[in-house]
Amino acid sequence: MEDRLIPVTSIASGIEQLVANDIHCLPIQVVNACLIGNPERPEDWVLVDAGMPKSADDIIDVAGELFGKRYNPKAIILTHGHFDHVGAAEELADYWDVPVYAHKLEMPYLTGGKDYPEPDTTVEGGLVSKLSRMFPNEGIDLGNHVQALPDDGTIPHLPGWQWIHTPGHTEGHVSLFRENDRTLIVGDAFVTVKQEYLFKVLTQQQEISGPPRYLTSDWEAAWESVRKLEALKPNVAITGHGFPMAGKELTDNLEKLSREFDRIAIPDHGRFVDGEKER
Repeated sequence: MEDRLIPVTSIASGIEQLVANDIHCLPIQVVNACLIGNPERPEDWVLVDAGMPKSADDIIDVAGELFGKRYNPKAIILTHGHFDHVGAAEELADYWDVPVYAHKLEMPYLTGGKDYPEPDTTVEGGLVSKLSRMFPNEGIDLGNHVQALPDDGTIPHLPGWQWIHTPGHTEGHVSLFRENDRTLIVGDAFVTVKQEYLFKVLTQQQEISGPPRYLTSDWEAAWESVRKLEALKPNVAITGHGFPMAGKELTDNLEKLSREFDRIAIPDHGRFVDGEKER
């Protein structure tokens, strides 16, 4: 993947948010990374997703402020391999010399074997959909750093968490769930900002929505993934784009998205849409 700066950002960029006592959400331009770990145990933390291209220094700086520059993460966990979630993955994996974990179906996109479909600039939506032609779709090569997540649903170095296969946005997309406090890290299975509309992205106007339209290739699977996540009844959800959502607001909105996904999320037209609404 070509490591080029993508000229889109939001008002939230760089403002780290404490979501739980051990979960720090870091907006990087228009996407969220999560640093999971208790600063009182700085030797034991994990990074979930790796931001936009050219964001490695920002992630390293925030990690140093939270956990100290002496302590590298135990691992990097990827919800999927799109450019805005792996932008700094190669640089960080080399810098920290740590393993990277992802679903086995994402491995071809993370080992240099396969590229994602090109963004769909024809899909229904706003200006960001049209601008998506500039977004890289190439896979990356993490070499020996990358490993498949265990088949039993556990997540290395994150006791109490499980990964859940939530395909649709990509084949091997996963979400992460901690049952004891019902915290959900969603990736792009659903988001809390209309990612296709530039003004809403810039202002981070909160609104639950399906996965970003211009990069979602299987809408039937995406709907089933939202149903699966709604059934978990999460208390808080940290999405790949937009502010975290919690409590009754999350419960009501996620139930509505699950029920009305065809109306809210699936676009009326686009390269991957044909036939999806006649189900």
